[in-house]
Amino acid sequence: MTDSPLPKPALAAALHAIEITRTGVAALEEAALRGPLGEAIDKAIGIVAEGKGRLIVTGIGKSGHIARKLAATFSSTGTPAYYVHPTEAGHGDLGMVDGTDVIMALSWSGETTELAVVLAFAKRFNVPVIALTAGAESTLAAAADVALILPRVREACPHNLAPTTSTVLQLAIGDAIAMGVMVRKGFSENDFHIVHPGGKLGSQLRRVSEIMHTDRLPLINADSRMTEAILAISSGGFGVVGVVDDAGQLVGVVTDGDLRRFVHSDLGPQLSASKLETPVADVMTRNPVTVAPQIFAAEALDLLQNRKISVLFVVKNRKPTGILHTLDLLRIGVA
Repeated sequence: MTDSPLPKPALAAALHAIEITRTGVAALEEAALRGPLGEAIDKAIGIVAEGKGRLIVTGIGKSGHIARKLAATFSSTGTPAYYVHPTEAGHGDLGMVDGTDVIMALSWSGETTELAVVLAFAKRFNVPVIALTAGAESTLAAAADVALILPRVREACPHNLAPTTSTVLQLAIGDAIAMGVMVRKGFSENDFHIVHPGGKLGSQLRRVSEIMHTDRLPLINADSRMTEAILAISSGGFGVVGVVDDAGQLVGVVTDGDLRRFVHSDLGPQLSASKLETPVADVMTRNPVTVAPQIFAAEALDLLQNRKISVLFVVKNRKPTGILHTLDLLRIGVA
């Protein structure tokens, strides 16, 4: 490996491959919008969404790799799915399939011989089959309950041989069906969090109520003096104190920024005893930015960053129930 730039012919081939792939995806979109493919997609969504069992995705070669990815996508979006290798299916793996399942079979030509045993099993036990193929008159299309006929496009390979554009189309149509099924089933963000508890995505989908601090909230009454506000900010460790009324509702906050401006106003940096007796209501920021406990961590981080603040109170019925700092979100990997 060297750090030298790609030779111009190789770079041109790479860029041309992207152009061919883009043209293929555009052809797929056109077929879905204006041809029978759109109706077939809708039928496939219905079959998968209404299935009582699992989705079995199968294919071999490059189609097999796409099938594995699609099984993972469906599983992560509320549809239990797994990949079955068509060759292994004939050697016992068909035991994982029953009459409540749905089969999605991928083959660009539609004449993949290894799929024959899967199709025979599906016919015998009345298992619905969804075909992803470019072979409109193929064996696979004929055997399927719904055939998603993909447009025949040129491969991005310079020799038009290596599966490239074709696998992108298989992936795109499979992902599209998964998204349709997700909406049809009403799979929510909360459901997404349940099946994605780990990693950055899991952190982003955690609720603020799971992260916020609830012990010893820095709060003072609205009739307090700045002496108490200074002590609360210093001891709280968040650089802010919340101001609540007699009903316990948050009516304002005093931040360390407010405190600095207060110290340097009027009398300069020297704090007189009379100045320390200033009512906190005269200094506080009214109607502060807050969040509800049920919002997602990613939403809270966006709010903090957009408003250029580092800390905010979590409120329920206008009463503070917790406090959240940007560092809390960064610590769990939200950003």
